[in-house]
Formats: sequence, C-alpha cells, structure tokens
Amino acid sequence: MTDSAPTDGQPAAGEPQPPAVVPAPTQEATEAPPLRLWDRMRADPQYAPEHLALEAVRRLGPEAAQWAARARAGQPGSSAEALAEQAVRKFVNHARLSGAVSGAAGLPGAVIDVGVLAWTQARMVLHIAAAYGIDPQHGDRATDLLVLQKVHKVAESARLALGVAAGRERAGALFGSGSQNPLGKVMLRLGVRLAQMAGVRAAKRVFAKVVPGAAIVLGTWANSSATKDLAVRSRALYRQYGVPTVPEPRRP
Repeated sequence: MTDSAPTDGQPAAGEPQPPAVVPAPTQEATEAPPLRLWDRMRADPQYAPEHLALEAVRRLGPEAAQWAARARAGQPGSSAEALAEQAVRKFVNHARLSGAVSGAAGLPGAVIDVGVLAWTQARMVLHIAAAYGIDPQHGDRATDLLVLQKVHKVAESARLALGVAAGRERAGALFGSGSQNPLGKVMLRLGVRLAQMAGVRAAKRVFAKVVPGAAIVLGTWANSSATKDLAVRSRALYRQYGVPTVPEPRRP
C-alpha cells in the first residue's frame, strides 16, 4: 500500500544509548481541526484532504509519539497489538460521540461533522502507527493517511498531491488564498472531499443534519463504522513494519 516504513529517528545499531526518558504529559491536541486549517481547506477545497493530512502529522504526530512512550513505560508488558487496540477503542469512541453531539445544522454542520471525523481518524491512525513502533511524526505518515483513507489508491499519487498542497500553502502565505467562489459552492465541494476522506457519503451526513431525529442515530453509526474499517486497514499496514520502540517526540 505504501513504501516500507522509514527508520528515521531510530537508534543506530551498536551506538550507546542514553537511558530512556518518558516525555512528560502535554495537553492533548485539539479535538477538531484548528481554525487555520479550516481556512486553508475552505480556500482550497480540492486539496482539503491533503491539507488535513499534512497538518495532522505536524500537530498530532508528537502527541501520538508521547502517548506511545508513556504507554510503554506504564505498561511494560503490553504488546504492540494491545497498545493498538487501546488506541482503536479510544478513537472509535471519540468518533461515535462526535456523530452524536454535533449541533450545527444544514450543510455547514455536515461539513463540520466530516471534518471533525476525518481529524479524529487521522489522530487514530497516527496513534496506531506509534503503537507498532512507526514514527508518527515522519512525513510519510501523511501519505499513509491519504491511502488508508482511500483518498488516493497508491502512495505515488498521494505524495504528488501532498506536494501540490504544500506548495499551495506556501503560495497562500505569500500572496493570500481567498476564494472567489460563492460560499455555498465552496462548502459543498469541501464537504464532499472531507466526506471522501472520512469514509462517509456526504449525502448521508446532510440527511442526518436535515431530517429531525436522524442525526444522532445515523451520525453515530456512520462515524463508528467508518472509523472501525479504517482501524482494520491501519493495523494491517503498520503490523508489517512494526518495531519494538518508537522514536522520542521531536523537540520544537
């Protein structure tokens, strides 16, 4: 599905290693995409999944690495499979709750829902990678996210799209990236792209927002089902390349 997982950040064989230091707990990453990311995705909806994947690795990768280090220190007998299962349970539950409690209505609410779900799923994938000893902060994880979430079929096209998105981010910072499209059209396009990433059809999300009483039942089921399917794919990928330990979180 993707190239072999890199070993960047792994200790070199034969080198003396300092005593393991468990990172101190830090405040958990935001439960929803940050406002700056929403601005980028709204300005460039065609590449919304790529922008989300890049930002997820930047923001959520260190959190996943810290979680894995603390979990291994606190549960020294736990296997990679056990840690991955913990991550899956946690974030499937997060996805289920996000489908039940979101209050915004109409198309904007549907877009918010699938954006939050895609962000939660990215967080889960990075935690699963860390559980299997794969560096969740490495740039290749953004490629993995896009392939695992079926935005792209192969790693090569995912990398190309990520490069385009990264270039657009830089251009937007220099020249501004305000969209000239009507807001409704932009929101619809953004919702469709994020729904593709989250594994939930945009029509279902809109239906859940428009039909009274449907949001809780349909939103909860759709979110948890899509997230469980993604967890299965993620574990199958990272199980192949897993190593006993994960690199310490990089210091800013």
